[in-house]
Amino acid sequence: MERVTFEIKGMTCDHCVSTVTNALKNVDGVKNASVSLTQETAKVTYDDSKTSLDQLKQAVVAAGYEVK
Repeated sequence: MERVTFEIKGMTCDHCVSTVTNALKNVDGVKNASVSLTQETAKVTYDDSKTSLDQLKQAVVAAGYEVK
């Protein structure tokens, strides 16, 4: 299992947090995703044999947010 934390821009409310969390959790191989509005971060635990950091970032972008 890999753990990664990355910055997310564009979140303004709890609904945004929920949207990003769900987008990440729907990626095959994601075990856990924790998104913080105040810190503007996502902490993700995932199986790197099933997904990659790029795929996680793409899921966030597809949900309408920017990854830094």
